[in-house]
Amino acid sequence: GQKGEYDISSSQDEIIIQESMKIVVVGGVAGGASVAARARRIDETAEVIMFERGENVSFSNCCLPFALSGIVDNSDKLVLMNPEEFWNKYRIKALVKHEVTEIHPDKKEVVVKNLVTGESFTESYDKLALSPGANAILPASIKGIDRENVFVVKNVTDIKKIEAFVAAKNVNKVTVVGGGFIGLEVAENFCEAGKEVNLVEGLPQVMKPLDEDMAQILHKEIIDNGINLYLGKTVTEVGEGEVVLSSGEHLPAEAVIMAIGVAPETKLAKDCGIELGKTGAILVNYNYQTNYPDIYAVGDAIEVTNRLTNDKTRLPLAGPAQRQARAAADHMFGESHINKGVIGSSCIHLFGLNVANTGLNERDCQQHGYNYDFAYTIPGDKVGLMPDSNPLFFKLIFEKPTGRILGAQAVGKGTVDKRIDVIAAMISMNATLEDLKELELCYSPYYSTAKDVVNHTALVGLNLLHDKFRQVPVYKVRELVENNACIIDVREADEFEKGHLINAVNIPMSQFRERLSEIPTDVPVYLHCRSSQRSYNVICALQKLGYTNVYNISGSYLGISFYEYYRDKAEGRKPIVTEYNFA
Repeated sequence: GQKGEYDISSSQDEIIIQESMKIVVVGGVAGGASVAARARRIDETAEVIMFERGENVSFSNCCLPFALSGIVDNSDKLVLMNPEEFWNKYRIKALVKHEVTEIHPDKKEVVVKNLVTGESFTESYDKLALSPGANAILPASIKGIDRENVFVVKNVTDIKKIEAFVAAKNVNKVTVVGGGFIGLEVAENFCEAGKEVNLVEGLPQVMKPLDEDMAQILHKEIIDNGINLYLGKTVTEVGEGEVVLSSGEHLPAEAVIMAIGVAPETKLAKDCGIELGKTGAILVNYNYQTNYPDIYAVGDAIEVTNRLTNDKTRLPLAGPAQRQARAAADHMFGESHINKGVIGSSCIHLFGLNVANTGLNERDCQQHGYNYDFAYTIPGDKVGLMPDSNPLFFKLIFEKPTGRILGAQAVGKGTVDKRIDVIAAMISMNATLEDLKELELCYSPYYSTAKDVVNHTALVGLNLLHDKFRQVPVYKVRELVENNACIIDVREADEFEKGHLINAVNIPMSQFRERLSEIPTDVPVYLHCRSSQRSYNVICALQKLGYTNVYNISGSYLGISFYEYYRDKAEGRKPIVTEYNFA
């Protein structure tokens, strides 16, 4: 692979031969393939070799679960590019079923094993890029974890194995272990395929990036679509056609999909002396170099920095992996880049809901000692007169007293992702609530409201920041009801009759001025409506009239209904509402 670049000088009859760079990439997909492609775009003369131990060097790993339902109608379509295409289009030598087993930094060589023939050979490099990815966690403590009906979802081969097993065994009962991104997507797609699905999650909620109040909306959606949800429980044994939970329950499981998380693949790096970070992932510097300057690492196997907390963390997502890959390739050729760390933006589809988040949640803020507050709103995702206008649950977390935006979460049937993308951009620019309030966004009744969800929530946040009113979150309402607190429902009488908090008094917004004598001044008074907007207006009026101990229940009756529903059903506890309201 010795190619040269020729520079013919007009003043001398000599040819200066500049040796081209040789780049070896370990691992394909989002990280490795992106390094290789970027290197080629920078230097047409560079020799680029990519080794992948799996069967496919480039595939859509984020689309893997969708092959289980037929949304992706043929799992072969998950393969994006084969080795022949890499060579013909990019002159990148991609070798599949070739595993790099050793790295010798002193010699700048790797040892490669052909997994088909069993033969090994050495390959030299000028620059080496590691993108080994991460492995699905399969705890050895789970009895029967090595049974033939236990699968993971990491690559196209895994999907084909699952498809073949489901077809051969006529599988109808599936248990998915893990309620993160992969677990939820696998559970949803098996459900869409007509399977009976159990979903088991060890934490008290699915989707750890969300706060518990937002996750409850997902719990309702999951059980409403027929999935049996088991929270706060773990699998202790995989038996014949069943799994056993830590609670002692036995669940039917003809097939088991393990999706409890991933661990960075670091053995190759560690064995050659590459340093690991505090998270156990590969330690890299600003330029994604390891402690060996000519060895880079990107993707799921590396440790990154959270730009908000400055903590070291891991973020196994495709977007960051691609940006890391580009930056690493740029640095190999002396080009500059910016590495600002990560904030953790993500989204997922779950039956009729869209879910997205970015930055810090409440749990993160508490863990890192932030002085924070949050605004929780449920405006329409578009003008109410338009078709398919629906509530959008939006939670915006900000720092006190600066108003700096720290994070956001959104759940709804509409375009939650674009709202969270706006917040991600705001966080990246260290923006405040004032910046978000004034942010000019495009508007049409089909797509949003004149005052978009993000602008609206910024205004609520500013009112809280400036102590214009006080609020109580939905997760405190049950305690208020059980303590028989003074709760006033300001919805109209017909709304109240269709469902209300069991101890609430109905004083509609249209009547409160004539019924001030019914609103006490000697105890705290908690007000709500459907989504907290009318109750906020009443609070503003009451405060002007001298009331000093009034609180708005954030999320109000709609938020309370979604928050309470799943646990009421799962735990068989007495509801604090006469009827739920989900519309």
